[in-house]
Amino acid sequence: MTEHIDCAVIGAGVIGLAVARALARSGREVIVLESEGTIGTGISSRNSEVIHAGIYYPTGSLKTRFCVAGRELLYRFCALNSVEHRPVGKLIVATSLAEIPVLEKYQAQALANGVTDLQRLTCAEAARLEPDVRCVAALFSPSSGIVDSHGLMLAYLADLEAHGALLALNSPVTGGSLHLREIVLQVGGAAPMELRAACVVNCAGLDAQLVSGRLAGVPAMTIPQRFLAKGYYFSLSGQSPFTHLVYPVANSAGLGTHVTLDLHGNARFGPDVQWIANIDYSFDEGRRQQFAEAIRLYYPQLDDARLQPAYTGIRPKISTAGQPAADFCIRGPADHNDCPYVVLYGIESPGLTASLAIAEHVATLLRQPVHSY
Repeated sequence: MTEHIDCAVIGAGVIGLAVARALARSGREVIVLESEGTIGTGISSRNSEVIHAGIYYPTGSLKTRFCVAGRELLYRFCALNSVEHRPVGKLIVATSLAEIPVLEKYQAQALANGVTDLQRLTCAEAARLEPDVRCVAALFSPSSGIVDSHGLMLAYLADLEAHGALLALNSPVTGGSLHLREIVLQVGGAAPMELRAACVVNCAGLDAQLVSGRLAGVPAMTIPQRFLAKGYYFSLSGQSPFTHLVYPVANSAGLGTHVTLDLHGNARFGPDVQWIANIDYSFDEGRRQQFAEAIRLYYPQLDDARLQPAYTGIRPKISTAGQPAADFCIRGPADHNDCPYVVLYGIESPGLTASLAIAEHVATLLRQPVHSY
C-alpha cells in the first residue's frame, strides 16, 4: 500500500513532537512515525528534566542560540498549556579556590550568550540558599528550572493533533530513498506501507544515523559518527536537603555529578559519563561509591545508604572522549542535494530546553525554496 503525505516526522520524542507541532501549526499535513508503542521512550524520558539558562555553551553555537531562545519559549508554553514546571534556580559551586576562575569564566560566557541574570555569591550567601552545600564561592542562575518532560510531550502531542497532525506508533522506518521533490519511506509494523512525503524530518535521536543510513541518496559524508555516553542517576531516599539545582563546575565529559529535583521536591544525582558501544540501559550499582565520592565534594553530609539506583540515560554524542564537545548538527536540504530532508544529529542537552526553538528552525529550513536542476 502506498500513501502520500506532505510532511513525515520520524521520532516521537520531545524534539520530534515539537517539530511536528511547528509544521502542523504552519498549515502543513503531518504524520509522526514512531517505532515504539508510545511516545518519548528514549532520550526524552531518561534525562534530568532541567530547563537550562544557556550558560556553558560557546557563543554563537546552535546550542546557545536555541537554548537561550528556547528557554523563554518553553516557560511561556508551559504556563499557557498547564505543563507542570518550576523556575527553582541553580547554584553552580566551586569547592576549592582553584575552581573560582572557572566560575568567573562561566559568568563571562553567560554574559556573552545573553544570559544576564547570573549572580555571584560568597560562601555565606550560598549557604543561605543551600545550608548543606559546601563551597568557597558560587553562581546563582535564577532562570534555570525543572519541567515535567512527559507532560510537556503530551502537551506538544495534543497541540499537533489539534492542528490535524497524526501520530503513528509501532511504525519503524525500515528503508527508503531521497528524490528531488519527494522522499519515499518504507514503514514497517503490523501494516507495512510505502509513504511518499514532500518533506521528511529525521528526529530519531539515538537512531538518527541508523535511519539516515537506510535511506538511499543520503550522502554518507553528511552522517556524523555516533558516540554513546551512558549516564547513571541515583536518587536520594527520604527528605531532600536541597531546594535548588546544585551543579559542581564541569569536568571534561559533562557538567559533573549534579543535583536535580523533581516537581515533588525529591533529589537525584547524575548523570556521570560511561562511554559504551551499544545502547544498554542496565544499571550497575557498583558505581555508587564513585557517585558518593563526587557528591561529598559539595555535600559532605551524604549518607551512602540513602543513595538508591534510579535510572540510566544515553546521550547521542557526535564527539567522543578527549574531543571538544560538538555542537548540535542539523542537516537540511542544502546538505542533501536540495532534497527536502532534514535530520538532527547529536541533540543532547540542552535539547529539551531548546525544543521549541529547534522546531522553529526546522520549519524555517523547510520553507526555503528547493532549487531545480
